[in-house]
Amino acid sequence: MKDLNLDFNKSYKKSARVVGDVMGKFHPHGDSALYEALVRMAQDFSLRYPLVDGQGNFGSIDGDPAAAMRYTEVKLTKLSSQILDDLDKDTVDFVENYDGSSKEPKILPSKIPNLLLNGASGIAVGMSTNIPPHNCTELIDTIIAQIKNPNITIDEILKIMPGPDFPTGGVIHGSKEIIRQAYETGRGIIKLRGIANVETESNKIVISEIPYQVNKTKLIEKIASLVREEKIKGISDIRDESNREGIRIVIDSKRGEDSNVILNNIFSLTPLSTSFGIILLAIDDGKPKLLGVKEINKCFINHRFEIITKRLLFELNKSKARLHILDGFKVALDNLDKTIKIIRQSKEPLEAKTSLMDKLKVSEIQALAILDLKLQRLTGMEQSKIMDERDSLIVRIKEIEAILSDDNEINKIMIGELKEIAEQYGDSRKSKIDDRDLGSIKIEDLISEEDMVVTLTHEGFIKRTPLTLYRSQRRGGVGKKGATNKNDDFAQTVFVASTHDHVVFFTNKGKCFWRKVYELPEASLIARGRGLSNVLNLSNEETVKAHVSLRDFSQDQFLIMTTKNGIIKKSKLEDYSRPRANGIIAINLKGKDELISVHTSSGKDEILISTRMGQAVRFKEEKVRSVGRNSMGVKGITLKDKDFVVSSEVIKEEGVKILTVTENGFGKRTEVSKYRLTSRGGKGVTTLKITDKTGLIVNAFQTENEDDIVLLSSAGKATRLRTSDISIIGRATQGVRLMKIEEDIKVVAVAKITEKENE
Repeated sequence: MKDLNLDFNKSYKKSARVVGDVMGKFHPHGDSALYEALVRMAQDFSLRYPLVDGQGNFGSIDGDPAAAMRYTEVKLTKLSSQILDDLDKDTVDFVENYDGSSKEPKILPSKIPNLLLNGASGIAVGMSTNIPPHNCTELIDTIIAQIKNPNITIDEILKIMPGPDFPTGGVIHGSKEIIRQAYETGRGIIKLRGIANVETESNKIVISEIPYQVNKTKLIEKIASLVREEKIKGISDIRDESNREGIRIVIDSKRGEDSNVILNNIFSLTPLSTSFGIILLAIDDGKPKLLGVKEINKCFINHRFEIITKRLLFELNKSKARLHILDGFKVALDNLDKTIKIIRQSKEPLEAKTSLMDKLKVSEIQALAILDLKLQRLTGMEQSKIMDERDSLIVRIKEIEAILSDDNEINKIMIGELKEIAEQYGDSRKSKIDDRDLGSIKIEDLISEEDMVVTLTHEGFIKRTPLTLYRSQRRGGVGKKGATNKNDDFAQTVFVASTHDHVVFFTNKGKCFWRKVYELPEASLIARGRGLSNVLNLSNEETVKAHVSLRDFSQDQFLIMTTKNGIIKKSKLEDYSRPRANGIIAINLKGKDELISVHTSSGKDEILISTRMGQAVRFKEEKVRSVGRNSMGVKGITLKDKDFVVSSEVIKEEGVKILTVTENGFGKRTEVSKYRLTSRGGKGVTTLKITDKTGLIVNAFQTENEDDIVLLSSAGKATRLRTSDISIIGRATQGVRLMKIEEDIKVVAVAKITEKENE
């Protein structure tokens, strides 16, 4: 292109002309390979700093091919002039082309470090290279720093140039150590992500940047394919609104869907999040070598040192040759009359040349120059110009010789040229670097946070069902069809938790397991779910009897455990944060005792234990000392014959109401203050008047007016109602009907839904 005078300030020429000349003079292979290379150098999404200025259709980031070479036109960019500068000053060696008809340079005298600036990618026999592009300003600053301090460390380089800079932008995530490793050893894999934001008002996802070398159309097709396969849910529409201003892919989320969760799924399942394997392999001294950034910079510094030296030698030799001629002019001018006389007396030029050499003691070159001197140069002004040129040349020659004798002076020239390039072509980074380790997305990020009703059946089946499927009913309603009543199985335990919560399961054998709610099987209202033995590693005759739902294992919290026989135990919550696959011991049980209730506490709360036959005891938590995980506990309540504990509540504040529900669908609320404080281990007071009409107590727990509750019957029906609809009455009363049930049907489980969960 330089031979065709296609400089940046000249007019364009057809790409076919360039391809034809290259194929004829330098590269006798297929024109398609040549044109593809030419096209790539003109694409601003392929090269960080394009080397060819193209006019016409040169393809797109969507993977569209460029127009045929007969239609497109090209010329060099201004930056390319820095690669070709000084090519005519004997700075590089030339070799014969493939047929010996012309010469071509072995290398180019590039002023820019193009290998790291624009990167390179290629595959050979048994080896490959994949060099990422970098920012011009940062790269040149690192080279200047290495010129000044050859012992610069990789960490110091990283402070100046923290990582690659891709033409399509994006974010390099959590790769500081990997980049360091790649820069030091020549190998490493970095994580790349596009830039996408969720517009909170419209709940849209807008992708504004995509990773390097990712095809935009294929990315959109991949998202659409995942939506069709239902691997990504919640997307209603995808539009490509990209234009000359930049990329803009708009993804519309369905109403009620969490766009952040959808975006995390897109990151996880599509090329919007990808990786770039760095392999800094290059040809050094004719051999392929795996180099670090510091070594590549050193190669470039040595290259520029050699080019500048050869350029100075070229100028020095040229200046000395000119000075030699000017010295001859000086001799002739000093002896002007004699010189004119010699020339006039000579019969032919050859005789004049010989006479000048003999009589003025000048060389053949000087004599020929004197003979070629025009008469106008003999005027006083022209003679003065000759002397001034001679004096300036003498000064310049001394300067060049001084520079060539001092490596530091050559380095100063190199630094000055690099600074000029940085000022002229440098720009700000396009790729952001985020030190946070987001290379692997947590599963929680892919799960929308929502409240779930978790149901455990009598036969040991478990499921989670979105809370939104339970519609609220007025007190006394018939209920909505819940878990299927199959083989006399019925729902036994129900609780509400977020999908991101931990659920610690406590079994009748005194062991505990924990799972995230999203790990539990999701099923419909009428489905039984999956067997607990497929979810937890339960032993024979082991069933889940209690649970604790929490977000994290706080060090300043305790677990309060209560058994069927009235034993209570207090332990630090942190002791249960590292369970094994086969579970860990939560409490040592005696005989046939079972664990029936577990709650968290602060250590300064109150405890209310309720029994099946309507007794309750309330005492200070401080009465129970904290013990280790393998301990048994102490007596919490003294039970009557055939009575057993049905619930245990941790009271954290005054004024709460205790909701008591019986197996025949009756219930009432009672202020906790009605239960007088007693000592731990007492018989307690009456919590509800037990009759044949009410039946025995199923559960008793604290509620607020804003809460809802869900009642499940042994027939699998569910009723949800507001707590505020239930009367507040005294302790020794029967309560009111909460749920209509048929004969031989009992209420088997009750769960509370808090105000936050309602929202």
